[in-house]
Amino acid sequence: MCALPEGKSTIMLRRCSRHLQTIYRRQSQAVRFRSTEVPKVYGAIHRAALKARVVTHNQVASIHFTNPLMAEQDVATPSFPDSVSEGDVKLDKKVGDAVAADEVVLEIETDKTAIPVMAPDNGIIKEFYVNDGDTVKAGQKLFRLEITSGAPKKEAPAEAKPEPKTEAAPPPALLPLLPLHHHPHRPLQRHRLPKLQSRKLLPPQASKAGAPISSIPVAAIRHAQAIETASVKVPPADYSKEIVGTRSEQRVKMNRMRQRIAERLKQAQDTNALLTTFNEVDMSHIMAFRKKNLEAFTKKFGVKLGLMSPFVKAAASALMDQPVVNAVIDGNEIVYRDYVDISVAVATPKGLVVPVIRNAQNMTYADIELTVANLAERAKSGKLTIEEMDGGTFTISNGGVFGSLMGTPIVNPPQSGILGMHGIFERPIALNGQVVIRPMMYIALTYDHRLIDGREAVLFLRKIKQGVEDPASIIAGL
Repeated sequence: MCALPEGKSTIMLRRCSRHLQTIYRRQSQAVRFRSTEVPKVYGAIHRAALKARVVTHNQVASIHFTNPLMAEQDVATPSFPDSVSEGDVKLDKKVGDAVAADEVVLEIETDKTAIPVMAPDNGIIKEFYVNDGDTVKAGQKLFRLEITSGAPKKEAPAEAKPEPKTEAAPPPALLPLLPLHHHPHRPLQRHRLPKLQSRKLLPPQASKAGAPISSIPVAAIRHAQAIETASVKVPPADYSKEIVGTRSEQRVKMNRMRQRIAERLKQAQDTNALLTTFNEVDMSHIMAFRKKNLEAFTKKFGVKLGLMSPFVKAAASALMDQPVVNAVIDGNEIVYRDYVDISVAVATPKGLVVPVIRNAQNMTYADIELTVANLAERAKSGKLTIEEMDGGTFTISNGGVFGSLMGTPIVNPPQSGILGMHGIFERPIALNGQVVIRPMMYIALTYDHRLIDGREAVLFLRKIKQGVEDPASIIAGL
């Protein structure tokens, strides 16, 4: 509170404001404000803002303000999509750290991705309401931030001090080479060869008295040495000794994503009647097509023509041809879709994620390659949103990039099928009555046999085989 006489100038208003700020700083109990609810006031209070609050001398003017240096704000968990209910906290900062606006303070690891929680403004972390590894839900308080006026200053790297120059020590003076134990008044003696320590190494004819060693044939001496060496007994190895070195184990807690992946894969096996059907694709035509148009494709669209786009396009065509593979069981009903949203499995350091290519049935090779490149880059950098991984009617997993020959992928629930691509290897095949070498790839379809019959699975794989080996058939709508 501050009493203002009527008719005083703006100077009195500013003095009153400073007086109130002094009283505010001296209060024993600090009042906390949320920066989103109370506006900040920087510098002197504007005259127009106080004009309506000035009254007569027998009344009192009340001024409310927020000191940006003392305001604090609680930051809560952001809202989750419907498919996510909770996540685990991973702290990136600690209490007392200064953070800038939009700087990541912690991450919330869900079963699909890690959601970064950033500082809403420049400030200092005063308190964490959660610990590292805690499970939180949407809207739960995470930490308290004291708002400051400026961004934290980064410490400049210390300049390296020049090392003092040290002069190299002079080389030692050369001394005259003299034989060991040489006496200056005694003549030098020739070096004598050592005498043989044992006469066992000599042949029998040389062990007689008076037989000179120099008259013994060299071959005879070597033969005797070989016999002597062969008669030496080697002690058996002691296997009771302990193994030298460390043998340790390490237990690491599974992150939220890995736990959820394990649950979903086990759920898929427990719920679905999984069956896998195989086929093989001759990759020679599509590889020749890619080699011929790679440079022009890259120049026009800014992305390389890979092998994922032909398979995505062929899978979308096959799903429209066999809609039951694109369907799903919901209770006692079958849900059919007239659109194709293909999930593409991408391996990341934290686990497997499956971003979705929406409306793949309407995409061209260029659209697919641009979308896949963008999603893969965002997935590996941890920038995928949950919305980009929700949904999906079918999944494609490419194990061929790791050299896989053949495998049976597991369905990604609640989907009903998944296509597994494998490595390209040259193999002999029979073609027009002759054996030729062609680059071949095995493909596998794992599906829910409760919904999809074997006939439909075989026709689906044949449609993909046709679309990859002859891309013109897809363009022509065959």
